[in-house]
This record gives sequence, C-alpha cells and structure tokens, in this order.
Amino acid sequence: MNTEAQVVERTTGHAGELVLRRVGDHHEIVANGVFLMDTRGGRSERLLVSAAADRMPPPGRMLIGGLGVGFSLAAALAHPAVTAVDVVEREGAVIRWNHGHLAPLHGDALADPRVTVHEADVADLIAAAEPGSFDAICLDTDNGPDWLVSPANARLYTDSGLSAAARALSPGGVLAVWSAAPSPALVARMGGLFTDVATREVPVERGAPDVVTLGAGPRGEV
Repeated sequence: MNTEAQVVERTTGHAGELVLRRVGDHHEIVANGVFLMDTRGGRSERLLVSAAADRMPPPGRMLIGGLGVGFSLAAALAHPAVTAVDVVEREGAVIRWNHGHLAPLHGDALADPRVTVHEADVADLIAAAEPGSFDAICLDTDNGPDWLVSPANARLYTDSGLSAAARALSPGGVLAVWSAAPSPALVARMGGLFTDVATREVPVERGAPDVVTLGAGPRGEV
C-alpha cells in the first residue's frame, strides 16, 4: 500500500490554505500546515453526536458546527432520536469534498433529506437563531477551545458565545463540544450555563485523550 501523502486538492479558504490529502485508503484535511482530521477512526467525533443525541429532548433537531470528513453527520443520521440536522461549515471546499471524494466514506450523508447545509460561520448562525431552535448543538470546529483553527473561533467558547448556544437550545437541550485535550476552563464556563455538565474521554494512540464536554439543561435566561 502506498503510504506517501498525495495532494488531492490545495485551495485557499477563510482561515488560509486548505489541503485534502490521500494516504493509502484514507483522506486527511490540513489547514495552514496543521493536521485537522482524517478518515482513519472518527470514534470521538461519533461520540460527540451520539452522546448529545442520547440526552436531547424531542423532536430531535440537531445543529452540527463543522462538517469535517462527514463522520459526525453520519452518526447523527444513524441515531433514532435525530429527526433533522443543520450542518454549518464555513469552508466551501470542505462541503464540496464531502459531496465528492469523501462521500463514499459516509454514505453520501449530505444527500439525506433530513440534512440542511449552511455555508456560514457557526457562531453567526447560533447568535442569530431564535431561542429554542435546536434540541442539541454539537461543535467540532477546532481542535478544541485551547487549540483554534482560526483565532476568530475563540468567540464560540467565551461566556457570551456559550450563552448564545444555550439560548438557541430548547429546555432540556444539550451542548456538546469536541476537544483534542481536556479543557477545565471550558467545563467551568459551561457549569454556569447548564444544570448538568460532564466530560467523556476517548483514548488516542499518543498524547492526551480526545474529550467531549456535554452541557445539558440550559439555566433559563442566560
């Protein structure tokens, strides 16, 4: 098997250079030389969605911030509690790759009639959402609040950004945030906004575990 990385496409996005690479049977997405994700596993990305869907109330409207390689979306569509998914991805190239090169890897999830795709900034969409618009919000836009793809994404994890997410959730709704490492500061901020905050860790081969932080039950007016 050829294990040398081959560039499938190189383009310029909102955060700078974006590269889709193929290594053997797998694909990788790299932003400004920083590895973001690949198609080798996806266990923690699936957990992000399934853990939120397990706890969210009906009717099961989910917002996913960050399309990536489509594994989170595929996991949402496979969950019986999910009835509709809004996927927000600001990089048009990532959406196009998921319609093309990556589609066979997630069963062409973007073609599912339950899916609405927004080429937009997820922070803007959440801020503009009507209160109670979603039953779960899953954020996988960075390598976590402490390792940003773009400095502008920091606003998602501030008190005001997390408050906007809490307002956009229905009573009993769930916010789930993916991180490449534990983030005690994020847990503390979410503790002031949700009645129940928990973390789930997924071991990785090297380094700190991937972490999903869950906040359930927004505390009324926030």
